[in-house]
Amino acid sequence: MLRIDNITYQIGPRTLLDRATTAINPGHRVGLVGRNGSGKTTLLRLITGALDADGGSTETPTAWRIGITTQEAPGGRQSLIDTVLGGDAELADLMTEAETATDAHRIAEIHNRLHDKGAHAAPARAARILAGLGFSEEAQQQPCDDFSGGWRMRVALASLLFSQPDLLLLDEPTNHLDLEARLWLEEYLRRYKGTVLLVSHDRGLLNRVVGEILHLEQGKLKLYQGGYDRFEATRRMQLELNAKAKVKQDAQRAHIQKFVDRFRYKATKAKQAQSRIKMLARMEPIPEHLDEGSITFAFPDPKPLAPPLYTADNVDIGYDGTAVLNDVSFRLDADDRIALLGANGNGKSTLIKLLANRLQPMAGRVSKSGKLRVGYFAQHQSDELDLEATPFVELARKRPDDLDQSIRAQLGRFGFSQERAETKVENLSGGEKARLLFALMTCDQPHILLLDEPTNHLDVESREALIQALNVFEGAVIIVSHDPHIIELTADRFWLIDEGRVRPYEGDLDDYRALLLGGQGNGGRGNGESTKRNGGGLNKKQQRQASAEKRQGLSALKKKLSQAEKTVHRLEKERTTLREAMANPKLYEGGGEEPAALQLQLGTLEKDLKTAEDAWEALLEEYEQGAA
Repeated sequence: MLRIDNITYQIGPRTLLDRATTAINPGHRVGLVGRNGSGKTTLLRLITGALDADGGSTETPTAWRIGITTQEAPGGRQSLIDTVLGGDAELADLMTEAETATDAHRIAEIHNRLHDKGAHAAPARAARILAGLGFSEEAQQQPCDDFSGGWRMRVALASLLFSQPDLLLLDEPTNHLDLEARLWLEEYLRRYKGTVLLVSHDRGLLNRVVGEILHLEQGKLKLYQGGYDRFEATRRMQLELNAKAKVKQDAQRAHIQKFVDRFRYKATKAKQAQSRIKMLARMEPIPEHLDEGSITFAFPDPKPLAPPLYTADNVDIGYDGTAVLNDVSFRLDADDRIALLGANGNGKSTLIKLLANRLQPMAGRVSKSGKLRVGYFAQHQSDELDLEATPFVELARKRPDDLDQSIRAQLGRFGFSQERAETKVENLSGGEKARLLFALMTCDQPHILLLDEPTNHLDVESREALIQALNVFEGAVIIVSHDPHIIELTADRFWLIDEGRVRPYEGDLDDYRALLLGGQGNGGRGNGESTKRNGGGLNKKQQRQASAEKRQGLSALKKKLSQAEKTVHRLEKERTTLREAMANPKLYEGGGEEPAALQLQLGTLEKDLKTAEDAWEALLEEYEQGAA
């Protein structure tokens, strides 16, 4: 069992952990969640002993081996397979000693231990892990130095998984993984026999892999049963009950205090007053929940352009005269929401760079409006930010003719208060830097948003805010993400990029997951049909047609739902404005008919809003039934 007992840790004046206590049972898989900067990574390092607590302690069984994700990528000329085999230090030492040992008893001990560790199957197990994380058999024999930093981080993860620690501490393990490798890791962790403590902002991963959620908030730890959705629902209910209990207690305390204030100095009531004073002292105050602050996104809507926004006809795209994608043809309209599927290295980012005008076609033809504006988000762009500048300065450089008020309004759309807008970029969290990139990329009101792994440094709340903003944005969206949750809630079409081609994928993410996990026995390559659901005996062509018709119907319904939601929001805003006007005392000073006219207008508006809400609810129910 992992025990965390009254642990306290401070960084300067800030207390990250304040007498935090919890216990995790052996073999349990637990998700550790909390806002960015709340201290999750610090807690993992305290468990390993890499940091010393200011108070309290962590305890694990003496025999347990602890493994944790590293931020250092392996290097050197050693092959990937040998690097992973070296991840189990005991196994490597035993293998080395077996070649030189001469004492018969020691040789017997070595071979018994090697047998216990399954040494004969170790190379095959290491190869399977590397394959699951995206390395071909040929790549596994190449040296680490031949790969980029992101791919070498996968090797580091493979080494950790190969070592099979009793306590596996994972800190955002999917950050360097594409969707395909992430789905493999999800299945691997579901079958893992040791204890797992997983830090992740990936809602889907936390729903499907872990059985408990450990929430870190305001320095305290609290363990919840179930996955993330159940945690969120339970916590919301507890906060509502807590708020109601606090209101009731506050009223009770006020009533008792009123009695004390009235009678404490009267001789005939002094005894009762003292009794109530003791009652107040024994009454444990219910603490008020301090919200850590909500995160918002708001993408400015573009000025309309005549369709299509962008077309490509038989285009070849690549680098230095070598095509990565061949014969690519597509059309983009303002209402398109498209997710790109395919393993890393297949060309997803290459296609996005064409759309962003970072690459020119090697062959074929593209056509687009001269007024088309494109917003491009790539995670590596955070490295291009000026660390000495502030968000305000960064945006002012891009929009030199804008008024200060406009610049602050744009930053405010992405959760930057006046204080954070004046904070140096080097002192911003990873999530804040990502939000700054969103503010920079959308300040020109782009017609197309190109999002290449936009969620890596966003916590769960920020990801939900991003989803909501994308769903009301009136331009086109092309997204690459390893987070299935954001894809499922924002995209209504998929393009599969594989073997140098770009083609529509008619299945959904469940189909794609089955495809990747061997549902068709073709190693993750195929035309997108799932054998899992055969439509009651339909052939593949009929399945594709039925799936396409369903998706087309849902796409049209989703557009109606989005428009209905915008109508509700507009009417709610008008109602708020009207109520504020009617609350102004000056309105009633001169008499006249204006108050009555406004009251009549408010009544009409209330009816329109009720009708709009009913229409929205009906569309939502129809959409949910169709998507089921």
